[in-house]
Amino acid sequence: MRFLEPVLKTLKAKGIVHPTPIQEQGLPVILSGRDMIGIAFTGSGKTLVFVLPLIIMALQEEIMMPIAAKEGPFGLIICPSRELAKQTYEVVEQFLIPLKEAGYPELRPLLCIGGVDMRTQFDIVKKGVHIVVATPGRLKDMLAKKKMNLDNCRLVDLGFEDDIREVFDHFTAQRQTLLFSATMPTKIQNFAQSALVKPVTVNVGRAGAANLDVIQEVEYVKQEAKVVYLLACPQKTRPPVLIFCENKADVDDIHEYLLLKGVEAVAIHGGKDQEDREYAIASFKAGKKDVLVATDVASKGLDFPGIQHVINYDMPAEIENYVHRIGRTGRCGKTGIATTFINKNQSETTLLDLKHLLQEAKQRIPPVLADLNDPMEDVDAITNASGVKGCAYCGGLGHRIINCPKLAQQKNSAIASSRRDYFGSGGYRGEI
Repeated sequence: MRFLEPVLKTLKAKGIVHPTPIQEQGLPVILSGRDMIGIAFTGSGKTLVFVLPLIIMALQEEIMMPIAAKEGPFGLIICPSRELAKQTYEVVEQFLIPLKEAGYPELRPLLCIGGVDMRTQFDIVKKGVHIVVATPGRLKDMLAKKKMNLDNCRLVDLGFEDDIREVFDHFTAQRQTLLFSATMPTKIQNFAQSALVKPVTVNVGRAGAANLDVIQEVEYVKQEAKVVYLLACPQKTRPPVLIFCENKADVDDIHEYLLLKGVEAVAIHGGKDQEDREYAIASFKAGKKDVLVATDVASKGLDFPGIQHVINYDMPAEIENYVHRIGRTGRCGKTGIATTFINKNQSETTLLDLKHLLQEAKQRIPPVLADLNDPMEDVDAITNASGVKGCAYCGGLGHRIINCPKLAQQKNSAIASSRRDYFGSGGYRGEI
């Protein structure tokens, strides 16, 4: 299927002439109607992989049978944060406006997020809506109040698991489901097996691996010295700089500290109201502010052009969040720097995960991580010396426990059992 001329012109205007690997491999799968799991490095162009097919599908539906009042949507995109939902919605609009100007039927999108008057969103739904970009909280509110139905929804894109199962209860027809992420932790793998039907997995690079365009620097900094050391850190590169913290209180404290030191900084976290969050993102993107201090609300999917430096004031407990955070730099082939503060407050398991990630990306390993002893490395040394490589779970040769087929089969059986419990005795297929 060829893209329409207005779409191609919009891509060219954005400087997109050749598809990225995830786009080249993912678009044909989605356009064929298959469920898909898309795994690729941050900044690899995943958004267009689901936005463009969704627009094409909605346009085809509108041409065949124009949408009536209170009908729709045909396509649904669920994002983990308001900021990412707003950014995705803006991408959708960038393609819908040229299509309308070229004489194609008008497609009405809806941004369905919290912090915005719900009555305004109701008014758009009443007219009929083609594409909805939503966060799970507001979407569940709309569905619970019966202000939106998903009977006609054919294409769903998911970025994560939380709260999605409740939304699935509102689907009554066959759907195509897509799941995109830069990481694929076990809970997401399990969710994908229950929510998607025989999905095609498009994996560009190893799931959970760090972007190779990011130079990762890990520094051991005592907890009491972190704030002072932080002030010197952004000077490694020109602004803009993004600083991540684990909790809201640290975000507020660091933001206030930077302002006192004369740094042009803004901050976002889940406790701030929508107006403050939008101002922070807009002013940072526009270059009016040099530093953005944030919780993980800004770590997944948000695109900040020109960021050369990401600072992890706290090392996140989950290595997947680390990958998402540092992925805010080094995007679209550009090189970036990620500086991470670690100390004794981090668990040894988290630090070992970080060590392995650095080794895989061929990055410098600081002494404090190099000295950590990994029990699995000792097991490898013993098995290599004996010449026998057996699985600790089944005793089989040629694989380790993490790749054990018997253990995987047992897990799959448990997942299938829980899936039957959740979707009823008829199984998942009986529900769609």
